[in-house]
Amino acid sequence: MLKFCLLLSVVLMFQAGRACDGNNEAEQLAAARQESDEYFASAYGFDSAPWGSSYYQPSARVQGYANPYEGRTPQNRMQPNYNPFKKYFASSTGNEENGQPEGRFALGGLGANIINTGLFNNRFTPANTWRPFSSLSNRIPVTVNPNFNSPLSNFDACTSPSGDAGICAPGSVCSLFGGRPSGSCILGKVCCINAITTCGGTVTLNNTYWQSPSTPISVPSTCALTVRLDTKLVEQLAKPICQIRLDFVSFTTAQPTLGTCTDTFMVGGATTRAPTICGDNSGQHMYLDVPSSGVTPTDVQLMFNFATGTTTRAWNIKIAMLPCGASYLAPTDCLQYFTAATGRIRSFNWQDATGARQLNNQDYNICFRTELVASQKASQICVSACTVTVGDAFSITNPAAQGVDAPAQNALAATLSAVGTTFVDANAATLAVCLYDFLLIAGGKDANGVEADRYCGNQLNPAPLLFTNALLTIPTPGGATTSVQVCTPVKPFKLTYRTDGQETAVTANPPSVPFAATADTGVANVPGNTGFCLDYQER
Repeated sequence: MLKFCLLLSVVLMFQAGRACDGNNEAEQLAAARQESDEYFASAYGFDSAPWGSSYYQPSARVQGYANPYEGRTPQNRMQPNYNPFKKYFASSTGNEENGQPEGRFALGGLGANIINTGLFNNRFTPANTWRPFSSLSNRIPVTVNPNFNSPLSNFDACTSPSGDAGICAPGSVCSLFGGRPSGSCILGKVCCINAITTCGGTVTLNNTYWQSPSTPISVPSTCALTVRLDTKLVEQLAKPICQIRLDFVSFTTAQPTLGTCTDTFMVGGATTRAPTICGDNSGQHMYLDVPSSGVTPTDVQLMFNFATGTTTRAWNIKIAMLPCGASYLAPTDCLQYFTAATGRIRSFNWQDATGARQLNNQDYNICFRTELVASQKASQICVSACTVTVGDAFSITNPAAQGVDAPAQNALAATLSAVGTTFVDANAATLAVCLYDFLLIAGGKDANGVEADRYCGNQLNPAPLLFTNALLTIPTPGGATTSVQVCTPVKPFKLTYRTDGQETAVTANPPSVPFAATADTGVANVPGNTGFCLDYQER
């Protein structure tokens, strides 16, 4: 009996110990979960308190107007009380979004997406090219928890102390993506500057710089880059992309020959029709429309083709990915978009320099956002030729005497404006004026109310006058010998620039080529076309 009692006591003590251990196990699990939360919060720079702070409330904006476009998403877009790690860990409250039990799969989803961000693959070379677990990402699907919010998807834009655009990210993540930290962001993150200096790479991060290689470029050769847009990528998950903006921080290639590029820069894969360009285009930009990456993944190709020659080739192109629905998206079919009340616009390859610079086969729209002027929406936009030192501010198509190759006549006519589409000369021949190369300003008028839509020649002037040379009896299409300010009230504010595929004389071949035109360049005493440089002002 004594032995039985002792045995029973031992059993009861053992059960009591298990019960105590059970309570401790729950407490240990809760503590471990808290430590896990704190670990990931620390690793990714997350602090729950600032998100609910009034210091990060969006600033007030004028009704109907957004901040001027800067190629990036403002840092203060964070929502109050937003916790990007909310769904990553199991919650004991049961108040998860949509009431769905996600705790069992949340950590697995986080692990899958950390792997897919570049920890174990080579999407973000050349920073870390050794990926010993490159196949592991294919074994852990992102769709384990499709409702998660990844901290890596909240890459708000930033500007480094040197002026470079970047993204805010934890320092460790910046290095994994191949970037370099430059400056700091809120929540302990760094301003990560991402640059690619190779040909044949792929870009998936916003505000990436594509820079020319440090080694000399061999010619003839091709250098291309792919911009991949797909919301299945973690870094693009939260923001479907609808536009790309290219900022040519620097851009130098060979000059064209009679308007035709020998070195070429081309864009493929976008719905926007971007012209082929070359020459000097530093400070220019392009907006490229693409289908929403949330619906259709898209690969946009940027490609340089270099011909033989010793010309210096160098570029630095900032690639900004603009989310669908953003207030700073350019209107559809606008290759260039300006969002200030005043500024300057230039045709591609225009420079304040001598020599022919106009490019062939240009066909694109230059658009302007309607701004507030004296607290009211602008009612018109005015353009005028910019001030130059050695170049020509406006030179589109030679307005010389059609059908006459007299040096004196050509030299004089080259200073005139030219408007309209056709002209009948003394021989009753119908010849082209502003039909093949022109700048279209719908409803454009001068200070006297003289109106014209198409502008070409060597002056910006709508005067539809005819000049008769004292030495010759053949009238010359053209007008005043000086440029004037041209204004239009037509909205939306937009200019259209078009050139044909040649600078030589156009031979009539009806109906495909209805009217003949003289050469734009190479004529005696007539300088080659340079394009245009215009200052604009909304009023």
